Amino acid sequence: MEKIDPTIFKAYDIRGVYPSQINEEAVYKIAQAYAKFVNPKTVVLSRDVRLSGPALFEAVKNGLVDHGVNVIDIGIGTTDMFYFAVANYGYDGGMMISASHNPGEYNGLKIVREKSIPTSGDTGIEELKRLVLADYKFKAETSGNLQTKDVAVDYLAKCASFIDSKKLKVLKVVVNGMFGPAVQNVFKLNLPVELVPLNEVPDGHFPKGAPDPLLEQNRTETTELVKSSKADMGAAWDADADRFFLFDENGRFIPGYYLTAFLGRYFAQKIPGAKIIFDPRATWATIDSVTKAGGVPLMNKAGHSFIKERMRKEDAVFGGEMSGHFYFKDFFYCDNGLIPFLLILEIVSGSGKKVSELFEPFFEQYFVSGEINTSLQSDSQIAETFERIEKEFKDSAIDRTDGLSLEYSDWRANIRSSNTQSLIRLNVEARDPETLKVATQSLLELIQN
Repeated sequence: MEKIDPTIFKAYDIRGVYPSQINEEAVYKIAQAYAKFVNPKTVVLSRDVRLSGPALFEAVKNGLVDHGVNVIDIGIGTTDMFYFAVANYGYDGGMMISASHNPGEYNGLKIVREKSIPTSGDTGIEELKRLVLADYKFKAETSGNLQTKDVAVDYLAKCASFIDSKKLKVLKVVVNGMFGPAVQNVFKLNLPVELVPLNEVPDGHFPKGAPDPLLEQNRTETTELVKSSKADMGAAWDADADRFFLFDENGRFIPGYYLTAFLGRYFAQKIPGAKIIFDPRATWATIDSVTKAGGVPLMNKAGHSFIKERMRKEDAVFGGEMSGHFYFKDFFYCDNGLIPFLLILEIVSGSGKKVSELFEPFFEQYFVSGEINTSLQSDSQIAETFERIEKEFKDSAIDRTDGLSLEYSDWRANIRSSNTQSLIRLNVEARDPETLKVATQSLLELIQN
């Protein structure tokens, strides 16, 4: 028996390179540990389009069935389809075989309990790790059974229920699926919209590299096609389609931060007093927009498991993260990549404005650095850097919701360490471009020296 690599157990999920870190033996053991820890009767199993998916799927299924757990196989799908299947039909939990936006050689597991409540570092992943490393195994007297279920029709109906499709105008939209299943789902909705597809055929080889639209080099294609096809907007999703990215009619990328503020305002206008959750990386646009619209903005630690937990606790209507994750009370408090796309189509159709006009106020008022990552040698070096920054800016308003946030009247910054690598992540926002430049530079000097 090979030793299981303990580093595959991350803060939000389980992830590693196939087959050196994550392989059939590892996921069989994780499935067995999950069955012991959660004690479910029936769970949902799904996967993304990665080439290692079928082999890992088989191993996870066997680990569950051997433990006496019944498995509902919903096939290849998006992560939000998987969340839907678990929560909508009342199953006891589920496992999604996916490494999200990571390059093709990676794979992993996203794990949920009943109602699609996430299993994260502090709510179960550490316990699974302990069981796996202790070589836990069990063979039930009666094996679980396997059923297949097609959830697409119900899932798409649920997403479509967020808008009135009769209000949609015939917009021309570039849709980039990054070789995952997102665009296939958009086509199945039969929207009265002209779609210009890009990388729409699912392909686990990911021929153009990591399926992550947040990487600048991966945005160029969408930008160019929006311009050349004279589209009204562009949309892109990562490989498992739980994150959504927007481009205006000029091909300009709309940061997830502005989209959080924009949709936060939309829900606050629609539902008086609505609570809106956002992360601390950039905050002013969301706080201003939601407050003016009569909503209640609530800052929370970044990361899907933390946001979902707070959404449930507050009964929040909507949540958004800079990373392109958007959460909806009426989608079981889970993140969904298709709903924000549909909402934007409806809002643009009803506004009589171009996408650039709707978002221009954010570009003009809230200047952002975008996330700047710096690699450091060790955790102790990261800790020293935080101390140095705090000392240098001790006259600022300091917040420790997630990492270290500094705030002045004309700029603020959030400095966080990565959950998975020896990295410091810096985000700065300011009231004007010059202040942004100066603040970013001084923080980077402190971090890099």
